[in-house]
Amino acid sequence: MTEQASTGSADPSKGAYARAGVDIEAGERAVSLMKASVARTHRPEVLGGLGGFAGFFDASALAGYRHPVLATSTDGVGTKVAIAQAMDRHHTIGIDLIGMLVDDLVVCGAEPLFVTDYIACGRLVPERIAAIVAGIAAGCEQAGCALLGGETAEHPGLLHADEYDVAGATTGVVEKDAILGADRVRPGDVAIAMASSGLHSNGYSLVRHVLLEQAGWALDREVPELGGALGETLLVPTRVYAKDCLALIEAVEVHAMSHITGGGLANNLARVLPAGISVTIDRATWQPAPIFGLVREVGGLSADDVENTLNMGVGMVALVSENEADRALELLAERGVPAWVAGRAEGPSAGAAPAEVRLVGEHPAR
Repeated sequence: MTEQASTGSADPSKGAYARAGVDIEAGERAVSLMKASVARTHRPEVLGGLGGFAGFFDASALAGYRHPVLATSTDGVGTKVAIAQAMDRHHTIGIDLIGMLVDDLVVCGAEPLFVTDYIACGRLVPERIAAIVAGIAAGCEQAGCALLGGETAEHPGLLHADEYDVAGATTGVVEKDAILGADRVRPGDVAIAMASSGLHSNGYSLVRHVLLEQAGWALDREVPELGGALGETLLVPTRVYAKDCLALIEAVEVHAMSHITGGGLANNLARVLPAGISVTIDRATWQPAPIFGLVREVGGLSADDVENTLNMGVGMVALVSENEADRALELLAERGVPAWVAGRAEGPSAGAAPAEVRLVGEHPAR
């Protein structure tokens, strides 16, 4: 893991680089603080430690595959980082990053192997960077992948002193003949919905606009519907499904999976359906957490507005063979993942009709 550090210091007693805003010592301290967190994520295939120019992963581990295919995904956390910055709480935002990365990867059936991260900040505060990386490491532990390397770069003049952004990439592996996707989906497949932990890391531009800007609510505002302060709900980290999805794939006949992120349930599920196949999702099968209804009510938004932006309580959907739906639900319950049958696949329709997801019914009243 390489680290480039900067501060806003212009101390004339320091060198020219420090006077320009780059403090090497701060970067070295940040690396020292994060070493223990990173080490906890290491799999046996990881070679070496922090401080080099590249991370190493022993690819001989892939020799046990018949036809290994590498899969990769890259993403960030989005404007949820603004909530963490405003609350000065940085230890969970990294979990969001890992959720966004590995749960995009796992839907094709791939096991995430390692992650690399990138943190850009206006001023490097070693303790803050270490807290962010601790969250990234915690997410990696939940996903079973290694935090192999990363970069911390300070951009004085580009970002304000307490601003930062977080992004990353992950690589995984899957047998070629085990790749999940639209070609496996069949009429009669059951849609197993897995509960989200909350907003996850999508739609925060809308949420912040509605609740913080339009309504003028403070993050420490006590909201009875949420059972506590607004900021606490907004910072609930993304659920990391990777290990649970891999266990499900191992145990039952899974045809496709969809990670419900930006664009909402219908748009993301349609991405893994073949032409001519439709899935009908019954809203009456679950009750979204109060934060979703609150955003709609306070913002005066339509159902389409929120359903096309937020996950509405569903973070992952698996399309499984009908005769294995009960076993899928049992396994997820054993693993502590709330799940239910939300709908089923139908078709094929006449002609070359595009894939379609229909949301029907109403969420039950509280």
